[in-house]
Amino acid sequence: MAGAVRLMRALDRELFARPPQVVAPELIGRLLVVGDGPERVAVRLTEVEAYSDEDPASHTYRGRTPRNEVMFGEPGHLYVYFSYGMHHCANVVSHLEGRSGGVLLRAGNVVDGVALARSRRGRPSSDHLLARGPGCLTQALGLSLVDGGSDLCKPSARIRLYDDGYRFEVSSGPRVGVRLAADTPWRYWAAGERSVSAYKRSPRALLSEG
Repeated sequence: MAGAVRLMRALDRELFARPPQVVAPELIGRLLVVGDGPERVAVRLTEVEAYSDEDPASHTYRGRTPRNEVMFGEPGHLYVYFSYGMHHCANVVSHLEGRSGGVLLRAGNVVDGVALARSRRGRPSSDHLLARGPGCLTQALGLSLVDGGSDLCKPSARIRLYDDGYRFEVSSGPRVGVRLAADTPWRYWAAGERSVSAYKRSPRALLSEG
């Protein structure tokens, strides 16, 4: 990220205090930075998905639980969950006052700390695979359940989101692998980027929605 560091601006809470489907496309091209010094890894986001409380595919659709509590709280925090007993997924809490929701961080390009990301990921064949998919992204960044609830807008935070002025052309379409509201076009990605995961419609959605 040589040269870009001088231009980086931390994203503030006001950006996240809006509907998740509005926030989501604005996160494409932003930098998610975790750690400092030799433990620092930065990913430029290339793919995200939005989930609101009116969305049957959202973890908050059926109300508040101990698991999803953070998604009802202050925008700009991190919601992390363990998916299918296999990997962690990270979401940025985004919603209007009195609502709930978030943006799932699906993929990105590792632009700093590549060697550390490779070691965490088992050295995949190509660097564009390091953070391709939500589980790979959290693994490359070293994120887990212990990071749930982290305030991304706190100046001293270990995990932060930045804007360094970099922009992609943004495309949108159906979300990946969800059973309910499978055709809601709240998946956003950087057009033409190899780190973007392949679209896969859930077989359960095919059966349930015909």
